Amino acid sequence: MPLIRTLPLISTMSLILVTSSIRIEQDDAGIVHLIFDKSGSKVNLLDRAFIDDYVTTINKLKQMTFTGVVLRSAKKSFFAGGDITELSQSADQGVEENFQLLSSLKEAMRWLETGGKPVVACINGAALGSGWELALACHYRVALVKNTELSLPAVTLGLPEVTLGLIPGVGGVVRMTRLLGFKAAMPYLLKGKQFDSEEGFKLGLINQISTSRVQMMAQATNWILSQQQTVYQPFDVKNYQLPGGNVNTPSIANLLVQAPAMLKQKTQGNLPAPEAILSVMIESTEVDVETALRIETRYFLNVIRGQVAKNMINTFWHQHNEVKAGASRPVDHSITHFSKIGVLGAGMMGAGIAYALASHGITVILKDISLEKAVFAKSYTASILANCTLADEDKCAILKRIILSKEPADLIGCDMVIEAVFEDRKVKSQAITEILAAVGDDLIMASNTSTLPISSLATASTKPENFIGLHFFSPVDKMPLVEIIKGDRTSTATLAAAYDLVLQIGKVPIVVNDCRGFFTSRIFFTYVSEGMRMLSEGIPAEVIENAAIQAGLPVGPLAIIDEVSLSLIDNVRNQARLDFKAEGKLRVDNPADAVLDKLLALKRFGKLAGAGFYDYSGQGPKQLWPGLVDVFPTQDNWDIDTVKDRLLFVQSIEALRAYKEGVVTSTRDANIGSIFGLGFPAWTGGVLQFIEHYGTYNFKCRAQQFCDQFGDQFRL
Repeated sequence: MPLIRTLPLISTMSLILVTSSIRIEQDDAGIVHLIFDKSGSKVNLLDRAFIDDYVTTINKLKQMTFTGVVLRSAKKSFFAGGDITELSQSADQGVEENFQLLSSLKEAMRWLETGGKPVVACINGAALGSGWELALACHYRVALVKNTELSLPAVTLGLPEVTLGLIPGVGGVVRMTRLLGFKAAMPYLLKGKQFDSEEGFKLGLINQISTSRVQMMAQATNWILSQQQTVYQPFDVKNYQLPGGNVNTPSIANLLVQAPAMLKQKTQGNLPAPEAILSVMIESTEVDVETALRIETRYFLNVIRGQVAKNMINTFWHQHNEVKAGASRPVDHSITHFSKIGVLGAGMMGAGIAYALASHGITVILKDISLEKAVFAKSYTASILANCTLADEDKCAILKRIILSKEPADLIGCDMVIEAVFEDRKVKSQAITEILAAVGDDLIMASNTSTLPISSLATASTKPENFIGLHFFSPVDKMPLVEIIKGDRTSTATLAAAYDLVLQIGKVPIVVNDCRGFFTSRIFFTYVSEGMRMLSEGIPAEVIENAAIQAGLPVGPLAIIDEVSLSLIDNVRNQARLDFKAEGKLRVDNPADAVLDKLLALKRFGKLAGAGFYDYSGQGPKQLWPGLVDVFPTQDNWDIDTVKDRLLFVQSIEALRAYKEGVVTSTRDANIGSIFGLGFPAWTGGVLQFIEHYGTYNFKCRAQQFCDQFGDQFRL
């Protein structure tokens, strides 16, 4: 056994060089430490300054004698990834300039990787995107593991670029494919799957896990000092074999033949990034590493300059971060932390809301007139937890936080009460009045309604300033959006507190002003109405549904009507008629109403009834009801691209109307709300960003064409 010099604590460090992003120090064992410490930033980011600093650092190393290299961070995280703002701004600059910039970084990383000296990444926190790519270019990776006693959170690793419409551009595709092989690497590259230190250890991407920073440094030092020969990456060693087999291995060849078709089925050809990643994976394994890295760079620059990447970066990065930072939250109020909330109504929505609250440490008083319904609702939480990876004690703690009740007085002492009873004005008003009579008007009263104006519901309270709308989406445990609705007299303090709650439970808040249907429900009804209109025009149901999927929408309009139930849509429609009448107006029916009436007359009420636009036999997948062609005879004068555009345009036009009316006051909330709440295609960047994608002038012309041909729902 060779003598190993262990240095769990480095006592002597010599400062060699300091740049704006990296500090070079060398310890008394000859190990060089490249310490990432970007000045003026809470996290380390890859930008032009970092690239210049990294290249400068490597040039300095070329002049030095050293035993090995440790990459580590002076921040709480290892490396947060690329500076998306700078990346997106520089995308349209000279392609050659950007190519040379990325190439200089990759060449510097490659020099360190092939120099023969052992290189270790000490990962003390999140390493995402280019941060994980920097770690992959090391020979050995040591990472902290979650330790609650030492307040060490789980370390998050991975390449999430594809979720922003991008591909990894600093060697991530090349190295992940070579280290894991095609099949194992696909989820982490094509889906952007993130993982923790323990999963990384099982994959072989993390070599050792540590329970403290001291232990991590000792492990890195010991490994470097134990190396008696030159050190190389597995894929740089002679006779290296790609894990799982190369492109000529029968099982891999079969996988790679199927993969493009499977990818096309999933993305419908709307997302360039996954296709580019798959191309890099395949092409890069057929050449040497240096050539592979150049191939990756070319694909990266091509993708980032595309409109889809710009759409997704704008919404999923810039606008989403603005929402999380409280962009629509009133600023003159301190943060409210909620510890106890009442939920009124133990139906599916009430049960889902209770789970969302309890799973984030909030005690929930789940109240219903029937204690049996409340018990059933709590069992719903148990069923969700059964499929979670949480420890048993954590699951038990969540269930214990949900306290069942049928007495209004049990809600005394709550910080807020969320009403989630049936979507009927009379039922909601009675429930709200009963609770406020028991607990008083001083707490915040929120209504989970999807269409009923908040200002009218607030008349049940003597303090309407404490009344607000919180529109959760079903199923609550999976849907990230909460639409916060301000009533005419909702105070800024109440709005700020509601915003805080949504963030506290890990949801995404958007803020809208009060009106019938608010923002998301208005958009939703245009979508399903247009689907029914087209059915009435003779466009086959399968064409309508497939066009929606091809456009990137998750569910066709007819299928989603069945999910919601035709009865509920009819109830909302009837309530709208009553409200219009009360205002001295008349709700004008349209062809979609006639379609709905025919299905209701045939007692086809939707999925729960076993029959709607689809048949639900319970044996095998749902099928479109064959009788639709008898009720709605089909024509041949349809065009698939027109059908797709109609489904997208009608939603964007309604969103534009809502924006002009002041219902939604920012393009940010409109885009985020449409994607996270309604499933508007991610590639568009959202309902208003879609107009930018299409081009304002071209959008206007196409909308006018639709208006002339199909109706005023397309009038701008």
